[in-house]
Amino acid sequence: MKSIGNTFALLVITFAGLTSTRAQDPLPSWNDTAPKKAIVAFVEKVTKEGSSDFVPPAERIATFDNDGTLWCEQPVVELVFTKDRLKELAAKDPTLKEKQPFKAALEGDREYFEKAGMKAVLELVVATHGNMSQSQFETEALEFFKTAKQPKFGVPFAQTAYLPMVELLQYLRANGFQTWICSGGWMDVMRMVSQEAYGIPPQQVIGSSLKEEWVEKDGKYVVWLLPELLTICDHAGKPVNIDLHIGKRPVLAAGNVRTGGDIEMLRYCQSRKGPTFQLMVNHDDAVREFAYGEKNNESLDAAKKNGWTVVSIKNDWKRVFAFER
Repeated sequence: MKSIGNTFALLVITFAGLTSTRAQDPLPSWNDTAPKKAIVAFVEKVTKEGSSDFVPPAERIATFDNDGTLWCEQPVVELVFTKDRLKELAAKDPTLKEKQPFKAALEGDREYFEKAGMKAVLELVVATHGNMSQSQFETEALEFFKTAKQPKFGVPFAQTAYLPMVELLQYLRANGFQTWICSGGWMDVMRMVSQEAYGIPPQQVIGSSLKEEWVEKDGKYVVWLLPELLTICDHAGKPVNIDLHIGKRPVLAAGNVRTGGDIEMLRYCQSRKGPTFQLMVNHDDAVREFAYGEKNNESLDAAKKNGWTVVSIKNDWKRVFAFER
């Protein structure tokens, strides 16, 4: 798989500077509040041999949502990528500008998609992600990440990985955990950046995807992305995909407040026999990131009811991004 070059140089430099600090504090970008204490206590508990709460390394599975949990989701990177791909297609076929849902996407008509729902979104994804080889799609995604920038912060999207969460991933791996992404985002897009952004190899990324087939094209055999949906890895689809790809319930699961899409994954984790840990990121910092939630408060209500740990970006994180000064 190709590299995206120096996109994550800032993260590397930051982590190098924190090495000595991390020797005493594994989560230096976290405030010393209840969530940090709960995380450390849980890790120490499940890794202490001889303890009744000890979890063998082979069972230490941790699953993380991506958008809004590991990096900024305002705007959702996948939607920006899809719109860019659609512009390219419309340049070749101008009639798309007059057809729905393509017309609405190009014009930024949110009201249309609120009414049309997921069916319209999926039609867009199938049109912009399918009918090409896997290697061609990788090239398109890599080119996108080289140039696309987050509008509020003016940095490449990949640099909006949350520093405290990257530290958490490193801390877990240092204690024998496998760290996986399980996200509603597009699997093939996330796999382009997961290793460099989070230290998570592409084979440990689970996400929404299209069907594929092995076919001959121009005298060569390739993996071909069909314009047909295979799975949506969101809401109830997350436990199903975790079982399909991992075959074990996670010991730790993390999601965020926005659509309620991570609730089922955290419930699935909590239903595992033995000690478990669930974390819900609450976006409540309009200055350093964004402040948003759900109209029905579904995620926070589920966290309160089930005793999950809620992380306030405003109160529990010293730093949000590596590029902060």
